[in-house]
Amino acid sequence: MTQHDSPESPPARPSRPMTGLRVLELGSYIAAPTAGRMLADFGAEVIKVERPRGGDELRRWRLREGDTSLLYRTLNRNKKSVTLDLRTEAGRKLALGLVAECDVVLENFRPGTLERWGLGPDELRAVRPDIVLVRISAYGQTGPYRDRPGFGAIAEAVGGLRELTGDPDRLPVRTGVSLADTLAGIYAVAGAALCLFRRERDRNGASATPATAPSGSFPGLVDVALHEAVFSLTESLLPDFEAYGEERERLGGRMEGVAPSNAYPCADGRTAIIAGNGDSIFKRLMATIGRPDLAEHPGYNTNDGRWADRDLLDSAITEWTSRRDAETVLAALEEAGVPAGRIYRADDISTDPQYADRGMVQRFDVAVGERTLPGIGFPGIVPRIGGENGVVDWLGPDLGTHTHDVLREVLRLEDADLAHLAAAGVI
Repeated sequence: MTQHDSPESPPARPSRPMTGLRVLELGSYIAAPTAGRMLADFGAEVIKVERPRGGDELRRWRLREGDTSLLYRTLNRNKKSVTLDLRTEAGRKLALGLVAECDVVLENFRPGTLERWGLGPDELRAVRPDIVLVRISAYGQTGPYRDRPGFGAIAEAVGGLRELTGDPDRLPVRTGVSLADTLAGIYAVAGAALCLFRRERDRNGASATPATAPSGSFPGLVDVALHEAVFSLTESLLPDFEAYGEERERLGGRMEGVAPSNAYPCADGRTAIIAGNGDSIFKRLMATIGRPDLAEHPGYNTNDGRWADRDLLDSAITEWTSRRDAETVLAALEEAGVPAGRIYRADDISTDPQYADRGMVQRFDVAVGERTLPGIGFPGIVPRIGGENGVVDWLGPDLGTHTHDVLREVLRLEDADLAHLAAAGVI
């Protein structure tokens, strides 16, 4: 599939789970835009509001040429870009007009920012009482850290993940992606979907929530903290500490209490990940590498015993993998039913048949300044719904591409009104 980015008139979409939903995205960077991307992928009309001059700063992150990065194109696909200065009174009124026609509002500013702009929860509910407001911030909307600034890197640290990442004899390291922001965006979508489900249930008379909710409560408020999203990944980190005083440590490519499971070098310079930590899988792995003595060792019948001798087991596996190329290693392990895979680089993903078959690499012609790059691969849509590959309709649009169309269609403004707003710098 090959399509051009930033269409003037987005193509008609087949019915998808979120078709009919309208979302106003007030966020920037990665967290809220990730949530908006997911909702747009599944049919929602997502109106992304950006500053009239410059837009979302993500447009310039990892920018190679032109004025819009491929990172922005990726995270803001299937959305409409509208420029609006929310710091002006006219911009505030237009935003509230859009809220009145939307089901969900997404934002990831520091707590209190919307309130300062006159776009806080009270103002939003005044124009749309059943609005779902999704708020993403570093530490959440309440608590003693509420007003602290923070990005994903800080959230990974405070959430407990950074201390577990890397080798024990080196400083903790970060994953190569914006993990905290992306995870928070996914939780934001879950929260929005839950609130929308409850709203629909209430409308159908299946619940008395609106009548019985405490005075001043906001059933449609979703509050996602980056560090809490990260903390949710840490499994039994806290209970193990509080119950037994155990502090987990960085283990490089290993996982606490699980063996053998690690990265192993191959003769061609590639690396294989092998997970032989299931009891029966371990025996098959040892047989494959020619170590039946380890397969039958009574101390290795369970993970506890194998974990105690993890260095010995990893050495035995490394001795075998290091004398074979990665494809030979993986073929032997696949035949034996041992979970394994080569560590992929971007070039592997680009040509992998599994990614292609499930629509996980979708190709577009991308305008970058004075030239167009043909057939560039972008990530597909997760999850698949109804057994079909999701289709990306268009990439993240040029700044303000849909401003006039949206304000005409949603707020029914006339051309003269739009000209006046543009002259005043509001749009």
